[in-house]
Amino acid sequence: MRRTSFANWPCSIARTMDLLGDWWTPLVLREAFYGIKRFDVFQQELGIARNTLTDRLRRLVDEGLLEKRPYQRDPVRYDYVLTEKGRDFFGVLAAMNSWGDRWLSGDEGAPVVFHHDSCGHESPAEVVCAHCKEPMTAANTRPRLGPGYPPRLAERPDVQARFGA
Repeated sequence: MRRTSFANWPCSIARTMDLLGDWWTPLVLREAFYGIKRFDVFQQELGIARNTLTDRLRRLVDEGLLEKRPYQRDPVRYDYVLTEKGRDFFGVLAAMNSWGDRWLSGDEGAPVVFHHDSCGHESPAEVVCAHCKEPMTAANTRPRLGPGYPPRLAERPDVQARFGA
């Protein structure tokens, strides 16, 4: 059975989930943020099957989140290094980490915290408005149609009702 592709949906959340595909992909990216670069180390740290890891790394390279850089010639072996697009995914992982810390951590507290080098403090990630820097929450934020929403779909009454158009 083939899964539905969300790659062309008019929704960045759906498109991102299409790219991620499963639970292993964000974990591979997490390990890359932790400084892992080598195939064998990804495999060891995650306990992931080699063929599954090969598929996930290939997808992340094809999508431009990781870059392969040879570090050995015979046989050829590669480091997998975050690209600018890959490094920009940090905010997604940080937001997931914050939510997990709040709702899934036990009494012992957060298993991993983020240290902000610029100010020297440990802090959870927070989604803030790029304009006013105030926190964005479900209570004070609502979706609107953006310039990339397909015009033929934007005319539909159900879409207009959904986005308050």
